[in-house]
Amino acid sequence: MPSFTASIGEVSAMTQPPISEEGQDGRFATRAVVTVIAIVVIAGLLGFVLIPIAQGQSAGLSAFQAICRSLGIQPGSPAFRQPSSATVAQPVSMVAWTPEVIERLHRPNEENGSDIAANICVSCHIESGAAYDPKIPHMEGQSAFAIYKQLHDFKNGARVNELMATIVQNLDDDQMADVAAHFAVLTKGALDPRTISSGDPDIVRLVEFGNSARGLPSCASCHGVHAGGPIETPTLSGQRKDYLATQLQAFAKGERHNDIYTRMRSIAAKLRDDEIEKLAEYYSAQLLFRPQD
Repeated sequence: MPSFTASIGEVSAMTQPPISEEGQDGRFATRAVVTVIAIVVIAGLLGFVLIPIAQGQSAGLSAFQAICRSLGIQPGSPAFRQPSSATVAQPVSMVAWTPEVIERLHRPNEENGSDIAANICVSCHIESGAAYDPKIPHMEGQSAFAIYKQLHDFKNGARVNELMATIVQNLDDDQMADVAAHFAVLTKGALDPRTISSGDPDIVRLVEFGNSARGLPSCASCHGVHAGGPIETPTLSGQRKDYLATQLQAFAKGERHNDIYTRMRSIAAKLRDDEIEKLAEYYSAQLLFRPQD
């Protein structure tokens, strides 16, 4: 005969009402929220505390610094030392080619320019501007715009030369324009088109066509006859070989930095030492082209 005897627990379970679907959903939601919170807390501890502290130790940071960096409170990464730079700020050219400046160079005070040249410049550049010292550039036949810009750069420190910086401090813009025009024969750098170069064929190609594979534009694109380079492009024709080579090396090393938009620094840095020497030789051998010739 079957037994109808039941334990107290079974009776209790039988007498309790069943859990509703809403109750089951509530318990599931609570567990899900707790789980998400736990995951977020663990991830936060790992990402903003534990891992940064471990990384900061290799970078020589304290736990506090590592945590502050991971939270963005302090700059830098907790995994690496904060980079430091000893780079000194360098002034850049402050020449502005306004219509007034250009007009001033086209219409100089010739007497004033001649007086400044005779009283100040002649000791180094002599009366004709053709300096004897190979370290001093020829001024004769140079572009008035190029001379004016360099004088301006010496004055504001964009180009560094202790002697020139001292001299130009006493010259104002009008005086610099007048003396620049005094020495200038050309208003644009140019090679004499009638001169047939017998230089290194590779250098001639570099001058005339550049080297696109190396990112080198042709020198003639700025320094050639009626070229479309910047207004301050200097005349290279007939310039001293030693001076040209020295300036190209200075641009290549970043020691000279008054070229606008780093034009010459970018180009010179891609040239080999032998190319710099041959380019200097090539241009120093050129005849100056004068409109009246």
